[in-house]
Amino acid sequence: MLINTFLETYDFTGKTVIPFCTSGGSGITQSIADIKKEIPQAKVLNGLRITNKADILPWLKQMGMH
Repeated sequence: MLINTFLETYDFTGKTVIPFCTSGGSGITQSIADIKKEIPQAKVLNGLRITNKADILPWLKQMGMH
């Protein structure tokens, strides 16, 4: 609910959103679809479910963010 409220109130026009989560139990696929539906005016990249902090830097490098 917190994320939905944020997505509803912030103007994401022309923004790039990179979703991530730290949940060890559920996936991120449905969340990404929900985010894309909520903010169609933004570019939403594929996200990452982080289960190990060692996964973060390779993910950022893959996207050209580090």
